[in-house]
Amino acid sequence: MAARSKPAFNFHLDMHSGVPVYRQVVDQVRGAVAAGSLAAGDQLPTVRQLAVDLEINPNTVVRAYRELEYDGLLETHQGTGTFISGQKFRRPAGERQRQLEQIASDTIARAGAAGFNIRELIDQLRLAAEGDKS
Repeated sequence: MAARSKPAFNFHLDMHSGVPVYRQVVDQVRGAVAAGSLAAGDQLPTVRQLAVDLEINPNTVVRAYRELEYDGLLETHQGTGTFISGQKFRRPAGERQRQLEQIASDTIARAGAAGFNIRELIDQLRLAAEGDKS
C-alpha cells in the first residue's frame, strides 16, 4: 500500500485536559479520518517517531495504534509501516456517544475557563455550523 503524497498529519496533545494521551491520539486519528485530513493509504508515523515527536512513552503510541487496528481503522504492514485502512471504520457500541460526550465536556470546560457561558458557546457553535453550510 503506497502512502499518498501530501503533508504529514500533525498531532497535538493537551497534557492538562484530563484526557489520557493514548485517547487523544486515537481521537485525533478518528477525527482526521472523519474530516478527510487522513484517508485510506495515508501512512502514520512509526511508533518510535511519534513517541519522540510528542515526547511520550512508545507504549502509549502502541496502545493507541492497537486500539485503532482493532477497530479496523489502521493496518500495520511489517517492514513498511502503519497506514489508514481502506475498510469501513467499525466503531464499537457506545464509542460514538462516549466520544461526543468527551468533546462536549472538553469544549464546555475550555469555554468556561476562557470566561464564556454555555449560551455563548451554543450560539457560536450554531454560527460555525451555518458557516459550514455555505
